[in-house]
Amino acid sequence: MRNKHLLLWSSLLTLALLAAAAVHENFFREWRRVQSAASRPGAPTEIRLRQVYVPALGAADRCVSCHVGMAPGEQAVAGHKVLGPHPKVAHDPADMGCTICHGGQGRATDRADAHGEAPHWPEPMLPRRYSWAGCGGCHTPVGVPGAARLAAGAAVFDRHDCLACHKLDGRGGTVRPDGGGMEGPDLSASGLRPFAASWYASHLDKSAKAAAPPWRGSVAPLPASEREALATFLATRVGAPGLTEAKAVFNSLGCRGCHKVNGVGGADGPDLTREGRLDPGRLDFTQVPGGRSVPAWLAEHFRAPATLVPNSQMPALGLSETEIDRLVFYLLSLRTESTAAHAQPPDRLRVERFGAREFATDGATLYGTFCSGCHGPNGEGMRYAGMAVFPAIGNSDFLALASDDFLAATIDKGRPGRRMPGWADPASGLRPDERKAVLAYVRTLGGGAVPVPSAAEPQRFVKQGLTGGDAIYARACGGCHGAKGQGAEGPALNNAVLLDAASDRYLVETIRRGRRGTSMEGFATPSTTRPVLTDAEIESVVALLRTWEKTR
Repeated sequence: MRNKHLLLWSSLLTLALLAAAAVHENFFREWRRVQSAASRPGAPTEIRLRQVYVPALGAADRCVSCHVGMAPGEQAVAGHKVLGPHPKVAHDPADMGCTICHGGQGRATDRADAHGEAPHWPEPMLPRRYSWAGCGGCHTPVGVPGAARLAAGAAVFDRHDCLACHKLDGRGGTVRPDGGGMEGPDLSASGLRPFAASWYASHLDKSAKAAAPPWRGSVAPLPASEREALATFLATRVGAPGLTEAKAVFNSLGCRGCHKVNGVGGADGPDLTREGRLDPGRLDFTQVPGGRSVPAWLAEHFRAPATLVPNSQMPALGLSETEIDRLVFYLLSLRTESTAAHAQPPDRLRVERFGAREFATDGATLYGTFCSGCHGPNGEGMRYAGMAVFPAIGNSDFLALASDDFLAATIDKGRPGRRMPGWADPASGLRPDERKAVLAYVRTLGGGAVPVPSAAEPQRFVKQGLTGGDAIYARACGGCHGAKGQGAEGPALNNAVLLDAASDRYLVETIRRGRRGTSMEGFATPSTTRPVLTDAEIESVVALLRTWEKTR
């Protein structure tokens, strides 16, 4: 009898649980409540699961079960706040799905699960403030300059009141009392649809000939520099507000000097190509304020890398909160989806198939993208805690002695054993014309008036076998450059690329003159802390350095 009672009551309990589950599934699910509150003119809203399926992207998203107004053909729905239509964007959400841009778990029907807030889900939804980073799943903005150059173009756009007639990223195009406003097209995606090169001439002509507003007197003559800045700015507009500004900050801080993105960059740090898809389950949030989110972790990592990643080789860069916010935005956009070639947009195809550069290729942008993190924005050199000092390559004393051949060899081959990589690698480095552009830009860091060393003198003139250099080096040089030239406070002198590229004149005059603005004082200048070196003594030190070259 006891077993019969046990079977009876367990069966009834099971039936009750199944009934409760059926009632919850069919009457009380959140998406059902949302749809029950929906109204539309002419017909009731059918309460059912909805789905957007995009085979080319592998997307099957049920987000429209709650966001009904974003489902195909159902925009005229009112009621709950989540029922509204999708804000106007370049793509129809019905064609692209939801998670391809926003992240989250598309097949889920509960809010927490769908938004990726469920434990152990590796791809949480992007926060609203970074929602435009989702464009990076498919798109790769091309030719983005550094932040200063981009800001200069934006300033020209605003200063000349272009927003009076054009919309840009949701701003402008307003009707004015004089009748002006929104006469021209929306420029928010002008970088995706190239504009006519003759735009300036035609605008100027219409402004001069117009008899009435809005054209009359609306366009002032622009100098060539401002037209170039404006064209650069408009070429970066890709319909994703803030995305190119975020990428421009990345292109200004020398990040590619250590990190690869889409195969291009240094190898000191991790590859960032898919950094936007960091799995929060693999991150340590113990030291992260602001909750367990990937954006919060990235922001704190930029503030104090070694705090979150023990033994991290990335220095604390001393960034402003604005710079950190934009870098987080950019890194979240590095979320490239694996899609079929026919489904890839033209900008991504240009980068992946035809070698187009994601960064502008003028000297200033290239220097900012690859070099400024170590050598400083203006070539002033950088000093980070616990790391060797990075040389001031914009120092006028250095540039007065460094020949173009010396600079080219340094850029091409780097400094083996140090953090300076060689950039001549055809796969991950700089192309020949880009390396020339960097060299030319480095020359301008000296103020533009630094003479290029003459090539008339022999590369090597110091006699080998001079004695006494080792004692002088140990007394006067080893404290900064290391006992064996391995580098310390000063650069490593026992380096094959340096010794091969440096002429004797470069070495002799560097010792003689020193480097103003650095700890390297000229040894031909009287000092209260050390004796002056004669020309013969300086040459004996150079002879010692040349012996290191022979031992390799």
